[in-house]
Amino acid sequence: MVTTLRHTQPGLGRTPLRGKVPPRGASRLVEKEPVSARLPKPSFNLFKRVAWPLLLVGLGFGTYELSQQLLPYADRPITKVNVEGDLSYISREAVQQRIAPYADGTFFSIDLANMRQALEQMPWIAHAEVRRVWPDEVAIHLEEQLPVARWGDEALLNNQGEAFAPKDLAHYDNLPRLYGPQRAQQQVMQQYQLFSQMLRPLGFTVTRLEMHDRGSWFLTTGQGVELIFGRDDLVDKMRRFVKMYDQVLKDQMANIARIDLRYPNGLAVAWREPVAPTTVASARAE
Repeated sequence: MVTTLRHTQPGLGRTPLRGKVPPRGASRLVEKEPVSARLPKPSFNLFKRVAWPLLLVGLGFGTYELSQQLLPYADRPITKVNVEGDLSYISREAVQQRIAPYADGTFFSIDLANMRQALEQMPWIAHAEVRRVWPDEVAIHLEEQLPVARWGDEALLNNQGEAFAPKDLAHYDNLPRLYGPQRAQQQVMQQYQLFSQMLRPLGFTVTRLEMHDRGSWFLTTGQGVELIFGRDDLVDKMRRFVKMYDQVLKDQMANIARIDLRYPNGLAVAWREPVAPTTVASARAE
């Protein structure tokens, strides 16, 4: 009989007791967390929300107080009014008198808007520019009206067809006279400028231009000849007159009183004195 001996190491082959687990590996020491890390971090959001408005209010109040302290030194009384511009029809003294009620103020308190409005209400002032000049001056730049024609018997027209009425019109009788409905000032001025341009090469000037209520046009030249246009095709009719003038009428203009251009292709002439049967009364433009 063979007997086998087995050597069992201590602890091997034994079933551990319930509830007890043998330790594995070496044990570690854990460093304790500082108290400051465990405390909640303070929040500055509320402080920022409150501090910024207070800072802005304080800054605004300080600026206001500083401006109040400096205002008496900056806001000086106006001591000089400088009027600029080429003035031919109005005197600088008249301008000074006009703005006198508005010039009695300080640099910041002076009413520039009302001053400009008062100036532009003067008949001869077309445009006024008013501005402050540090530290105690007001600069005024004026543009006068440019009279081009008489508008009826009581006003003048500038080159934009705008009517203005100075007190004394007696000095402007040499200007051409334009007539028409009140709403048609600019239209009459534009037509006057166009007719003047077309007649200038002939040596003619326009002394009178009328637009009647129904739209008919009548023109009188500086030579005393009246041109009747009717209502339509004014430029074409003027071109017809220019052509007929070069061909037929040039040598007889001194004896012509009126030319009627209302015909489709020709014109009719009214003479100052009777002429021979070979007239141009029935002349037609080719």
